[in-house]
Amino acid sequence: MTKKYSIGIDYGTQSGRAVLVSLSDGKEIADHVTPYRHGVIDNVLPGSGLELGHEWALQHPYDYIEVIKNSVPAVLKESGIDPKLVIGIGIDFTACTMLPVDQFMQPLCFREEFKANPHSWVKLWKHHAAQHEANKINELAEQRGEKFLPRYGGKISSEWMIAKIWQILDEAPKIYDETDKFVEATDWVISQLTGNLIRNSCTAGYKAIWHKQDGYPSREFFKALDPRLENLTDTKLRGEVVSVGTKAGTLTEEMAQLTGLPRGIAVAVGNVDAHAAVPAMGVVEPGKMVMAMGTSICHMLLGTAEKEIEGMCGVVEDGIIPGLYGYEAGQSAVGDIFEWYVEEGVPAYVQKAAAEQGLNVHQYLEQKASEYKPGESGLLSLDWWNGNRSVLVDTELGGLLLGMTLQTESEEIYRALLEATAFGTRTIVDAFNKNGIEVNELYACGGLPQKNQLLMQIYADVTNLPIKIAASKHTPALGAAMFAAVAAGKEAGGYDTILEAAEKMARVKDEVIRPIPENVVIYGKIYEEYKRLHDYFGRGENDVMKRLKSLRTFATK
Repeated sequence: MTKKYSIGIDYGTQSGRAVLVSLSDGKEIADHVTPYRHGVIDNVLPGSGLELGHEWALQHPYDYIEVIKNSVPAVLKESGIDPKLVIGIGIDFTACTMLPVDQFMQPLCFREEFKANPHSWVKLWKHHAAQHEANKINELAEQRGEKFLPRYGGKISSEWMIAKIWQILDEAPKIYDETDKFVEATDWVISQLTGNLIRNSCTAGYKAIWHKQDGYPSREFFKALDPRLENLTDTKLRGEVVSVGTKAGTLTEEMAQLTGLPRGIAVAVGNVDAHAAVPAMGVVEPGKMVMAMGTSICHMLLGTAEKEIEGMCGVVEDGIIPGLYGYEAGQSAVGDIFEWYVEEGVPAYVQKAAAEQGLNVHQYLEQKASEYKPGESGLLSLDWWNGNRSVLVDTELGGLLLGMTLQTESEEIYRALLEATAFGTRTIVDAFNKNGIEVNELYACGGLPQKNQLLMQIYADVTNLPIKIAASKHTPALGAAMFAAVAAGKEAGGYDTILEAAEKMARVKDEVIRPIPENVVIYGKIYEEYKRLHDYFGRGENDVMKRLKSLRTFATK
């Protein structure tokens, strides 16, 4: 039998990666990374010199096309396979990453009259400047007893679609008026591949308050929010919402020429990076929490019923695996915290010592931090360097490091930051267990599990759960390739369901990281202290973090 292949493209925060995958066993044949030329735009708007405000994070939509243009031909060339053996292409994306487009599906920032307005650009997932709008959405939804609110843990995030749209309306009504549709970047890229703009159920459900039975919130709610938003869902959010794994269309002639792929192959609807990783690890049943670990963490869990969980980012029917309810929670900074410390807090002697040993600073600090026992440093940290996503859903919170002395070493601080993110994950696990959605084991994918063994042992010890690690280095891209195989279908050499694809293509390592009993006991005690700090600073008893942020904002005006 002739081998068939599909391509998955994983759009991350800093770059996009294409992976060519064998459909018979999920083996990754070739991969290629294209860094975004414009990166994360969070200081100055390109071409205009306009300084962006605090908490802004934008991207350039053409960077996404460059990934297709560069990385897809690169994996075909590296593999040496006949492009005719590729039967489908799928993508995954950070979310909510959204943009306004015109009636021709072109981003408004491509138009000369709007390119100097930052609201015409892509708003990246970690754009938090719509917090004011998010606060008002939550306040009104709670007052009205809107039934959608509990599905999102009681709070809608400033990272999500509606808050970002409302910010555009508030601050750039001309951009709002000129927008034909507000779309997720993942859906926009699919529209460039196929010529069809179709909304996927994953981003619509988790990021745009859409529900399979109820649709979007009512027109009455939007009118009460702002009379100008009354018809939002019928106009600028209009469009069919289809399940992940659905065929969005076929590759256009233009894109076939750009990529070297055959015209007319199947293109799957867009997906979210973390959610695509779930079936790629073989997780298609409840009880197994998948952690997509990188700059942030997205936690995914499957259930058989819709339940209310504090701080969850959403529960969506068929949102991850058809036939099950997909739950999502998350931490908005993990790898970003470690990177911040290495770039901003590490003394020169540590950098020198790492270089002398042929290690990067992360590797050196991990090695040194591994020599400490749990609790030995006397340090404790809160993991809120980029706010708190779950369970508090509050971007106005900040980080905390407690217990330093004049003898504190750099590696002790580094270890405390690793532990803080593990405590944040345990808080999420406890919230699910408390509400009847069991978590029996953890699965980890992404860059961090591949790089930092100490981190994963700490997570096992803090949660007292075994952890399985993805065998793939590119798990979301593998998942996107699996959904592409489903979009193509069995007749074309793919699969008819994601369950069939997972059975053949999912990959995890044989090694299991198990909790160390004596570490579990000590971390249990430290976690109790973490919870006290978590509740004291995060639940309103002391809002000093918010007061300080308010003073900073006031001082910069």
